[in-house]
Amino acid sequence: MNLVKTDKEIALLIKKEATRQKETIDLIPSENHTSRAVREALGSVLTDKYSEGYPKKRYYQGHKYIDQIEILAEERAKKLFGVPYVNVQPYSGSPANLAVYLATCTPQKDKIMGLSLAFGGHLTHGQPQSSTGQFFKSVLYELDKEGFLDFGAIEKLAQKEKPKIIVCGYTAYPRIIDFKRFGQIADKVGAYLMADISHIAGLIVGRVHQSPVSFAHIITTTTHKTLRGPRGALIMVTEKGLEKNPDLPKKIDSAIIPGLQGGPHDHQTAAIAVALAEASTQEFKNYAAQIVKNAKRLASSLSKAGFDLISGGTDNHLILIDLQNKKANGALAAIALEAAGIVSNKNAVPFDPMPPFYPSGIRIGTPAVTTRGMKEKEMEKIAFWTNEVIEEVKNEKLPTDKAVRVEFMKDFRARITKNKKLLLIAKEVKNLTAKFPLP
Repeated sequence: MNLVKTDKEIALLIKKEATRQKETIDLIPSENHTSRAVREALGSVLTDKYSEGYPKKRYYQGHKYIDQIEILAEERAKKLFGVPYVNVQPYSGSPANLAVYLATCTPQKDKIMGLSLAFGGHLTHGQPQSSTGQFFKSVLYELDKEGFLDFGAIEKLAQKEKPKIIVCGYTAYPRIIDFKRFGQIADKVGAYLMADISHIAGLIVGRVHQSPVSFAHIITTTTHKTLRGPRGALIMVTEKGLEKNPDLPKKIDSAIIPGLQGGPHDHQTAAIAVALAEASTQEFKNYAAQIVKNAKRLASSLSKAGFDLISGGTDNHLILIDLQNKKANGALAAIALEAAGIVSNKNAVPFDPMPPFYPSGIRIGTPAVTTRGMKEKEMEKIAFWTNEVIEEVKNEKLPTDKAVRVEFMKDFRARITKNKKLLLIAKEVKNLTAKFPLP
């Protein structure tokens, strides 16, 4: 029986979500649209198999074809990124990062040094709110006043704290990452350098961002975002990593299983393999280049409209906007943009005076709209609409009292969804998206 006959409620909700994606502009930089081929692999009979272990070293029988799929995914990743070892089994980016720490660090003893969450880092880069900051000692670095990495300060902190592992690669940093400089710092203090390229993996294999392979010991990445695959992750060890510790692959394999996971998701592995094959094409390189072109045009158009962009612009796929000069709040702006058919996310900005749930900024990006075929001309329209929306929510004051704030937010949501200007923009957005179908 098909889904509609088996579960009408879920089938209807999936249909509604498909319509929502079709009729809105997705500017969340960590989201993308997979190909039909990736989704076919993800929804295949492979979801029925249990494959605890590694190829040719399983605990169960029946892996004649499963082993071939996983080996194919590994070999494609090795070739695409130029590394000698890869583990394709992590369920997602967070357990992948934790597995690296378990393979290289001693809990409650060794230090992880990553960018502070408030400045664009990730929870799993040693933040105290995360298990990575609770199992291991945490050392956090920050950006400078202009929103750039301050390598002088980073090196001084590393020399003082002597971390076991330094993490670079971020969730809200709009500039090129100098992996070579990070590698030099890690070498000076004897630390592992882990490059978390989850956001920029597609840009790296598309040759529009520097690769960390020559400078990092370990590389982690999710397989969605700019790589345009399914939810999943990869852990890679470079030649430099093998030179530092030849046992790294074995330690990482053991950290995944039995350390963190049981059987891998074979349907996910197959879908990752498909995405890696797609990412090896010239078409994908063209796509990656267009992502950056679109982000730069969107950034310049927003700047002309008076928006304050962190670091002054972008070199990659994302833009971080500080709305304080627009007298708007990021949480309210994100709700209003969604009402207008533009999907973004609220985000803290460096030195943000507001609490994390009601930050001063929003984060936007171009991977998903570029997948749909939009180019620079459409970015100018999106910037215009964004400015129109923000004008509708400027001077909205968030109550300081928490209880009052909850009621204010309910009222705001009710009001903003009826805003005539935003409803008109939503219609214009729908007309535009009709010209750019989903994959």
